[in-house]
Amino acid sequence: MLICYICEVNQTKIHSFTKYQGTGNDFIMIDNRKGVFPKDQGDYIANLCHRRYGVGADGLILLEEDEVHDFKMVYFNSDGRESTMCGNGGRCLVAFAKQMGVITSSTKFSAIDGIHHATIQGDRVTLGMVNVATIQQGVGYVFLDTGSPHHVEMVSNLEDYDVFEGGRQLRYDRYGVEGSNINFVEQLDTDSFKVRTYERGVEEETLSCGTGVTAVALAMYHTHKTKATNITILTQGGELQVQFAVHEGRYQNITLTGPATKVFQGTL
Repeated sequence: MLICYICEVNQTKIHSFTKYQGTGNDFIMIDNRKGVFPKDQGDYIANLCHRRYGVGADGLILLEEDEVHDFKMVYFNSDGRESTMCGNGGRCLVAFAKQMGVITSSTKFSAIDGIHHATIQGDRVTLGMVNVATIQQGVGYVFLDTGSPHHVEMVSNLEDYDVFEGGRQLRYDRYGVEGSNINFVEQLDTDSFKVRTYERGVEEETLSCGTGVTAVALAMYHTHKTKATNITILTQGGELQVQFAVHEGRYQNITLTGPATKVFQGTL
């Protein structure tokens, strides 16, 4: 078991980390329960996430102490800015917490969007997501917040679609500086869909986005593309399942399930 630590040797801070990936969405995990990681240094975090000059990741996640729950999740996009909830990152953090001996098979932890419950069996993590009460439907798209904001739009021939250009244009032109994540969707079957996502903060297409596939599942149900409440989503990085219940137009008991795998560990 890796004991992740931050210490000082000859006045040089040593940061031990573990890298995890969930359907290709990859993250640098650091145990910050002592509270000494320099999380106010966005350039440093961005450099760590850089794929040529650093470890390389879609984001960096700190595991911190929480007075009430098992731990607290603090998430940074690869641009070095603290951001909203990351579903695959949350699942990977649960696996990291188990590796660290913080939890065993279930947990309750805090994140920027509230409290999350999760279970882990082997490398599969089921993460409880926040309830969704409001879904905005526009012409040809749906917008909702599943812990992070998401634009969902169906397209034809998704495999050849220019996700970078199309996503970048919508992210800035429609949603401004704050922006939104942009999801392009193609239906595969009555209860399955394929998704490609342009993520704000990463400013690129990622192989998978947990809050994004959650948004897609709810949007497809809301727009009557499916009657299923247990939906399979195929991303560029693998397969995820989203399950939910609907009560008076409110989406609740939402879970995101998929693999969370350790890639490697190291020291900065």
